[in-house]
Amino acid sequence: MEARNLTNLSISEKFLMLEELWEDLSKNAQNAGFTPSWHIDILDSRENSVKSNNSKFDSFSNVKERLTKLAN
Repeated sequence: MEARNLTNLSISEKFLMLEELWEDLSKNAQNAGFTPSWHIDILDSRENSVKSNNSKFDSFSNVKERLTKLAN
C-alpha cells in the first residue's frame, strides 16, 4: 500500500478519503468482529421501534442546546 502525505490534501479530499474508508470498513463490520453483537442488537431494536412508530425524536435545536449545556 502506498503511503500518502495527508498534509498536502485539502479538507474535502480528506473527508472523501474518510468516507471511502468508512464505507469499506462497514461492509463487513459485523463479520469481522468490528461491531460487537450487543451493538447490533440495540440498533435492530431501535430500527424496529422506528418502523412500528414507537420512537420519539427531538428537534435539532433542542439536542444542540442539551449538548451545549453538557459541554459547559
